[in-house]
Amino acid sequence: MNEAVTAVAAAVVLLAGVLAARWWLLKRRQSLGSPTDRATYTTLHAASLTAPALRGGLDEESAASSLPHIRTLLGTPTVAITDTSGPLAWDGPGDPDDVAALMSAALRSGTTQASGQAIVAPLSVDDVVVGSLVVVTDQASAGLARATTEVAQWMSSQLELAELAESRTALMEAELRALRAQISPHFIYNSLGAIASFVRTDPERARELLLEFADFTRYSFRQHGEFTTLAEELRSIERYLVLEKARFGDRLRVVTRVAPEVLSVKMPFLSVQPLVENAVRHGLEGKDGDGTVTVLALDAGNECVISIEDDGIGAEPEAVRAVLSGHTATPSVGLANVDERMRTVYGNEHGIVVETAPGKGTKVTMRVPKFAPGVEQ
Repeated sequence: MNEAVTAVAAAVVLLAGVLAARWWLLKRRQSLGSPTDRATYTTLHAASLTAPALRGGLDEESAASSLPHIRTLLGTPTVAITDTSGPLAWDGPGDPDDVAALMSAALRSGTTQASGQAIVAPLSVDDVVVGSLVVVTDQASAGLARATTEVAQWMSSQLELAELAESRTALMEAELRALRAQISPHFIYNSLGAIASFVRTDPERARELLLEFADFTRYSFRQHGEFTTLAEELRSIERYLVLEKARFGDRLRVVTRVAPEVLSVKMPFLSVQPLVENAVRHGLEGKDGDGTVTVLALDAGNECVISIEDDGIGAEPEAVRAVLSGHTATPSVGLANVDERMRTVYGNEHGIVVETAPGKGTKVTMRVPKFAPGVEQ
């Protein structure tokens, strides 16, 4: 009995000690952080809240969304953002007409302008002035002018990123249009020919193929989204191969192995299907006898590794290098196009890798990051 009481008492003492230690740590945690630490946190937090709006470009909506956080960064009663025509958003007391001359001077000169009650710093994209950051205060100083200039330069860098994203989107759309134009005529002609061959002998089969053809073309020519999921791309490939097998018959074999965990990976739209078409059209069409196309999508940590391999006629490595570098015209379906889009989205280290030799078939490999800035469906 005494031993039990002693054990209980010990447990109570231990619990009290733990609670006391936890209370001490919590109290100490609340006191951690100097004024400088807290100011740094506030600044970084305000910047992180401002960036998404500015990444949308310079307009009334982005200016209005970012101004409260800009005022937190600078700690002034009034801030405003303008384009080259005038204020886009104004937050705080004051009249834009009172600083019109200062704004004009900053926009014209591309340098920060200051008076006793206002500071105006230019916003620029690629060295072209596109607007300004205006601060109205009754305590203008050299330190505040420097801070305003630095914030304006940071805002300019965010606007340049928005411009870069817009340019990348336009480039991706142009490349996608070129790819569609390259794929469609050949594939449509062959598919309709295969469907027509079944109309009299096997009408049900012809109907099924026509539905596959409709689904495939609907996906390939959709007008929204730069990106898709690997699962959607593989469904499109499956439809494509159904149509090609109708043409090739038993000559075409398909092997597919996909890790379930990579099906949701987002990737550039029509980045795998052209490689499969290239394997069939240029790898197997010219080969006597049977041919196999192997599609693999494997999990590799932070990346998804996709490979398309055929046991067809192959090609000279130098010819493939010339195609990828753009130094030669080629009937190859989208090889250079896919390579360029992968590099545009993920960086040069993510271009496609081609292994081939005459009579040895071809294997094309791409590495797709599971998470990448700016990649969304």
